Amino acid sequence: MRGAMAVHIENWLTLLWQQAGASVPEWLPMRHIEWLPLLYEVTARFQARRRGRSNIYLVLLDYSDSRPEPYGIYVGMTGFRPAQRFDQHKAGIRAAGSVLRRGLELLAGPTLHLQGMARGEAADMEERLAETLRLEGLFVQGGH
Repeated sequence: MRGAMAVHIENWLTLLWQQAGASVPEWLPMRHIEWLPLLYEVTARFQARRRGRSNIYLVLLDYSDSRPEPYGIYVGMTGFRPAQRFDQHKAGIRAAGSVLRRGLELLAGPTLHLQGMARGEAADMEERLAETLRLEGLFVQGGH
C-alpha cells in the first residue's frame, strides 16, 4: 500500500476491517493518516523514567469540515486505561470538547511505551509532547 493514493488505501482498509476485524490489534488505527509515521517518530523521543499509574494517550480528531488538513490530534494524560478515558470523553464525562465533538478514535500504538508512569512526570510529558507535535506541524488540542 506504500505510495498508493489515500483514496485507495481507505478502500483497502475498509475491506481489511470487514474481512479480518476480529484479528486486528486494538492499537492499529482504523483509517489512513499521512502523518502517522511522524507521530510514532516524535512519541519515541519520549521515555518514562519513574513508574506510576498515569498514562499518556492520543486521540485522532476530525476537522474535515473546517480545515484543509482533515485530522488533528488530542494529547491527554489519565490515571485510567487510555481506551476507558476515550470512552469517558465520548460519554461527556470530564470531556474535552474537541474529543467529545471531533474524536474519531484512540491512537494507542504511538504511546504504548508511555503507560504506567509517575503522575508529575506524565503531566510534564503531556505538555512537552503536545508542544513538540505542534512544532512538527500537526494541529494539536489538549496537552495542558
